[in-house]
Amino acid sequence: MLARERAELGFSILELMVAMAIFLVLCGAMFGLLQVSQQKYSSETQLSGAVQDARLALDQIVRDFNVSGYPSLEMFSSQPTLPVTYALGPVAWSPNYPSAVCTIGTGGGGSCTTPGDYDLILETRLGTDPSVSWVRYQLISTTLYRGVVQKSSTDPATATSGSGVMVPFLANVVNAVNPNGSPQPIFRYTCDTPGGPIACASSAAGLANSPLNIRDVDVTLIVATPQRDMQTQVVKFVELNGRGHRSNPTN
Repeated sequence: MLARERAELGFSILELMVAMAIFLVLCGAMFGLLQVSQQKYSSETQLSGAVQDARLALDQIVRDFNVSGYPSLEMFSSQPTLPVTYALGPVAWSPNYPSAVCTIGTGGGGSCTTPGDYDLILETRLGTDPSVSWVRYQLISTTLYRGVVQKSSTDPATATSGSGVMVPFLANVVNAVNPNGSPQPIFRYTCDTPGGPIACASSAAGLANSPLNIRDVDVTLIVATPQRDMQTQVVKFVELNGRGHRSNPTN
């Protein structure tokens, strides 16, 4: 009888405390794993978003350059009366476009306002629009902007700098303030020369160093995640590279 009565009394205080302690330890471990999982998910989502945004931007730049220079003057059976109906070349420049001669330099040098390391104006016909357009990409601080205007008799840099023309295209671009090394140009240019394709800024390019002779553009985008990694408390970066090749050889 004594043993039965003792068994019916239930758990002792000590047993309840031990059970509670074990339960709290298990809950702490579970919530800790959940927090790590949430941090990991947040970091991976940010990184994936940065890759996706950079990939879409890179693809658009390459597509725009691939069709640059259309239509050239040589593609018309009769001389067009309006310069805005044909592309003088794949790339517009300034100052005093199109009469001024300019050269492409390294580190943003040369006599061109654009094209440069972080600034590029393409000249092409978009879609079914009968007029030729200027498409500009320009890095301002850490935002890459894109703008489109119809070609006109004005300077292309001035025309594309008008109010409301340039709109944010890709955020958190850190090429010019690369924290992992020296600044990295977004655009590098290759020019056609009698001896073959050569980097435009190279001394070997000689007289061929001109926006009219640009055949390829190598694009590098270094994009930072919007926030720091929740685990390491550091910003992550993605770097994507692509090449645009001008398919119109007639100008």
